[in-house]
Amino acid sequence: MTNVSIEKLYKYLLKEIGPSGWWPADSKLEIILGAILVQNTNWANADKALKQLKKQTDLDPHRILALEKSRLQELIYSAGFYKNKALTIQAVFEWFQLQHWDYQQIAKKYDLNLRKELLKLRGVGQETADVLLVYIFDQVAFIADAYARKIFSYLDQRDYKNYGELQQEIQMPESFTYLEAQDLHGLIDNFGKRYLKDSQAMEELKATLKD
Repeated sequence: MTNVSIEKLYKYLLKEIGPSGWWPADSKLEIILGAILVQNTNWANADKALKQLKKQTDLDPHRILALEKSRLQELIYSAGFYKNKALTIQAVFEWFQLQHWDYQQIAKKYDLNLRKELLKLRGVGQETADVLLVYIFDQVAFIADAYARKIFSYLDQRDYKNYGELQQEIQMPESFTYLEAQDLHGLIDNFGKRYLKDSQAMEELKATLKD
């Protein structure tokens, strides 16, 4: 178990840098696409692909599914790994469409097995599954992405080499709401982008969490 108090970490980050506003999107469908497109790339590349898709389809799920595979690949080229991501978009969209895009009903249907069901979808790994849990299904989960692993490795003086290694060490507070879980992920990423290479800021964070 990590030595870091999630509640303390959240309060500190919220006080220092303010609400994150994550996930940046106009709809949950846009979040689903963003979560797929950002895999193994940065947000700027994913966002460029997202804008191309939006321009072409208005992010209508039926229009996206109707795209020829080659055209979908062309539209998301900037996100990298475009062939695999196109297949993932199609697989994930088909799954949601079979269930009428009813997020509440999907969560109710699969209940505690929802994460396992998401992991069965082509191209959906642990990080993407947790992003969907938090931002699509409004559940409380910890997203142990690259920034989180680097920050927690520093704080715990332990090398969290992969997603699962850190994720299984985190127990989210029972009092946490899904809105706080959403904001926590954004705050961690924003802090990582700004201060991960700032030793003074990192030491200040470490000292604060020890108090």
